[in-house]
Amino acid sequence: MFTLRQFSYMKYRKIFYLISVGLILLGLCFGLIRGFNFGIDFTGGTMMQLDMGREISVSQLDKVLKTNGIEADIVHAGDENEQVIIRTVQALDTAAREELLNDIFQEFELTDDSVLTIEQFGPSVGEMLKKNAVRALILAGIGMLIYIIIRFEWKFGIAAIISVIHDILIMIAFYGFFYIPINNPFIAALLTLVGYSINDTIVVFDRIRENLNIMKKNKLEELIDTSINQTVVRSLMTSATTVLAIIPLYILGGQTIRDFTLPLMVGIVAGAASSIFIASPIYYEICQATGGPKYKARKSKRKS
Repeated sequence: MFTLRQFSYMKYRKIFYLISVGLILLGLCFGLIRGFNFGIDFTGGTMMQLDMGREISVSQLDKVLKTNGIEADIVHAGDENEQVIIRTVQALDTAAREELLNDIFQEFELTDDSVLTIEQFGPSVGEMLKKNAVRALILAGIGMLIYIIIRFEWKFGIAAIISVIHDILIMIAFYGFFYIPINNPFIAALLTLVGYSINDTIVVFDRIRENLNIMKKNKLEELIDTSINQTVVRSLMTSATTVLAIIPLYILGGQTIRDFTLPLMVGIVAGAASSIFIASPIYYEICQATGGPKYKARKSKRKS
């Protein structure tokens, strides 16, 4: 079996912990002090879709919005980008909407017929989305914990859940540090990441479980190091090829696709790192605290 040069992950585990905790705290501090950039899906606001009759650059339209003191996300729509969708985090009343639309009509020679739809979003919708997202993550975590306890043992389950929480916090910290809008696609990417990350972690845990029956005379840290080294190439190559497949979507896709693929790429990188540097060391820490691994692999039924 092909492996990289034997590297002692257990020896440097505390350094990995410090790096992860440092990145998470840095991003969360930026997000909490400056405030996270919640999109219209969470804050409430106004959404307007207009048929411009031709492709208008975002900068041209943004100039009109700024003269009205309005900050908004602008994306193109339609087969030839002749439509625009304007999302503001400010709930515009009737007077403000009319003033803005009159300026847009005058600047781009449009009429009332150019307005395709106008919708108002209240902050209560955003609160509901937050609650549903948290519930979905909790239910997913409970389901994964039950599966891993049945398939492996509870020590693996706890370590896997901590690893998933680490990946979620890394994504939130990334968005807090770079002030990227948090919206519906972010939640979808977050839930996708949870399933992807746990799959990568289970591959490493499965190898540890196999080696528990093979390397009985080795110390636990040596066994875990060997298991990670045996699976690290697979983990890195799987994550790298997945990210490479997503990059063209991010470059060529529209704004909605970018909003989904960006957190997905960040999460995949974080998930690959956590399955190698966090999940298995946490399992080791739990074993040390509880008196070592209790799991015994099933004996083969094959007769010699």
